[in-house]
Amino acid sequence: MSDFADCIISWQRRHGRHNLPWQNTRDPYRIWLSEIMLQQTQVATVIPYYTRFVERFSEINSLARAPLDDVLAAWSGLGYYSRAVNLQRAAQVIMHQHRGIFPRDYESIRELPGIGRSTAAAICVFVYRQKRAILDGNVKRVLARCFGIAGYPGEKSVQAQMWRKSEALLPRTSIASYTQGLMDLGAMVCLRRKPKCLQCPLQRSCIAYRKARINCLPEPRPRKALPRRQTVMLILLHKREVLLQKRPPAGVWASMWSFPEMAPQDEVRVACAQRFAARVRKAKWLPLMEHGFSHFELQIRPVLLQVDSVTQHAAEPGQLWLNLDDAERAALPAPVRKLLRQAAAYA
Repeated sequence: MSDFADCIISWQRRHGRHNLPWQNTRDPYRIWLSEIMLQQTQVATVIPYYTRFVERFSEINSLARAPLDDVLAAWSGLGYYSRAVNLQRAAQVIMHQHRGIFPRDYESIRELPGIGRSTAAAICVFVYRQKRAILDGNVKRVLARCFGIAGYPGEKSVQAQMWRKSEALLPRTSIASYTQGLMDLGAMVCLRRKPKCLQCPLQRSCIAYRKARINCLPEPRPRKALPRRQTVMLILLHKREVLLQKRPPAGVWASMWSFPEMAPQDEVRVACAQRFAARVRKAKWLPLMEHGFSHFELQIRPVLLQVDSVTQHAAEPGQLWLNLDDAERAALPAPVRKLLRQAAAYA
């Protein structure tokens, strides 16, 4: 066993995390769910969502058979909603192609929707104790600093170098403790900002620490101005009911419920009359809201519209008038939920 792996395993057993809700189990469903939720999301944020999710969908079969709206509602607020869509798709694949049994081999796991190389490896490690290398964000940071790996980890050449290093460092035994230790070290000690180097078991061998390059590694993503998009969200209220619209099955907030939108240059009252057969009695513009995505920034101009003369024309497929309390329980993106709560104060 390498000195690196030995240090990680010893440190994890004494100082690592041992009582997270998805630990102390070999249940592939719970470990798979936790790994998906932990993608780009911190542990403290994930825990309450994970707990509620397994209470609502206790096994793969219940997840596979649930309405997508219910799955998205349970995920609402956690972000990156394609994860929830892929999670259910994967559950359905497991039911139909694997007879409801989570696959054991790495390649079959990788073929499931929403599961990449590192996630599949983590599942193999924690469920089946297979010797596999992982490379999530925390591990990239530890490797970049300890071994002085320059470059942005998202670049293919840098990532390939990190994969080679990650695989070369694997211990012959105690693979679960080692893998958990890498994750824990990156989450608890080798932090992105203000790392706790004096508490790190790798301090003596860490190149970044020895060369005072802790704040330089890993190198950040090259700066690039994100495009900005603008939209107007129409919050139509009628007798404490609000109109929600189903978003397309692909793209931003796929298959979730949101407010109808229109282009900033369109006229609000005309749009409401033509699209929803609704006559606007009172309009109030709410404060501008900005929401960032990985590939663009969205600028939302919300307008609260008290309407009357609503006809059945508005009750088309993909559109639904809901009581404000029922709407709160729908699968809503976080910005939409925030706007809904603001609207409730005026209803």
